[in-house]
Amino acid sequence: MEWHVTDAQSLAIIDSEIDTHVFSPAEYEIVRRIIYATADFEYKSLIRFSERALQAGAAALAARTTIVVDVPMVQVGIAYDIQNTFANPVYCSMEALTRPQKEKTRAAWGIETLAKRYPEGIFVIGQAQTALTALVDLIEAEEIRPALIIATPVGFASGDEAKERLQDSLVPHITIDSRKGNAVVAAAIVDGLVDLAWQAYGQDGNRGN
Repeated sequence: MEWHVTDAQSLAIIDSEIDTHVFSPAEYEIVRRIIYATADFEYKSLIRFSERALQAGAAALAARTTIVVDVPMVQVGIAYDIQNTFANPVYCSMEALTRPQKEKTRAAWGIETLAKRYPEGIFVIGQAQTALTALVDLIEAEEIRPALIIATPVGFASGDEAKERLQDSLVPHITIDSRKGNAVVAAAIVDGLVDLAWQAYGQDGNRGN
């Protein structure tokens, strides 16, 4: 992401209002991106990082692992940073060619189809709870082993249960431990992770070539 003067001023305000915290520098970069995108400081106490989630995600991005998202809003939100760094392929569940299924939503059926095609991909669920449930079902059935799951859908209905099941899995993940969340939060997490990965892998690697 290209930062401008107004961005720096906003980040300085965020830093001053957050003050002390327990996050690692990399985790804090993700937290401040979310707050910058939402103006909601409550996310500071709601975000959950599994062990080595950021390291696993950064390495997967650097390896140009396929990214699968649930809705177009997430795809659009991350497109610029992805295209200008590692250029990972990005696919959206809503655009997956699938046969109609009465018992599943379009997002769930699409994410299941793409997950089976890219079982070790990076998955970003910003809106569709049903897509997250479908992913967790596949993980528990040992059909897929994602490199990272970012899950921030609004937590009504079965959303909280799916997040809890994901947190119990061994898959690296970043979630919001609340009913809160949306596609904007998911995109902010991805963009922050892309910048961290580019600092760790992309720029240095390019200088060495």
